[in-house]
Amino acid sequence: MAKRSHLKDVQEDANMDMTPMIDVVFLLIIFFLVSSHLAQRESRIELDLPVATKGQDDVPNDSKRIIVNVLPSGSILIGGREVLPESLAQLFTTKAGSNPEDVQIRIRGDRNVTYDKVSPIMKSAVDAGIWNVIFTVVEQ
Repeated sequence: MAKRSHLKDVQEDANMDMTPMIDVVFLLIIFFLVSSHLAQRESRIELDLPVATKGQDDVPNDSKRIIVNVLPSGSILIGGREVLPESLAQLFTTKAGSNPEDVQIRIRGDRNVTYDKVSPIMKSAVDAGIWNVIFTVVEQ
């Protein structure tokens, strides 16, 4: 009988407080919800995208993606902030780091934007060593 009472005391002491683990799980859920919302915000800027008869669907990959929005006024937005064409190469180089071949630049330009507004983006990408440049279009 003495052994059973001793075993009962050990089992009562073995309880774990789950509160810290629940707190961590909720913080992780909030973190991933906020980060996914911020990642999708760039693609939700309302633009009248060009129409194309042919194209490829977006294939998810592991490359780092920089979304560049070109507004009808010719303003360039990256990360929700206006960027001057002169500072694009430095920005791309900074974001690419030591692996520019693993970076993808996605240009979302309004269909009324002229080429002279888009060409500095492409030139800056090449200057930063980034060759993977994609244009976002709407399928006709």
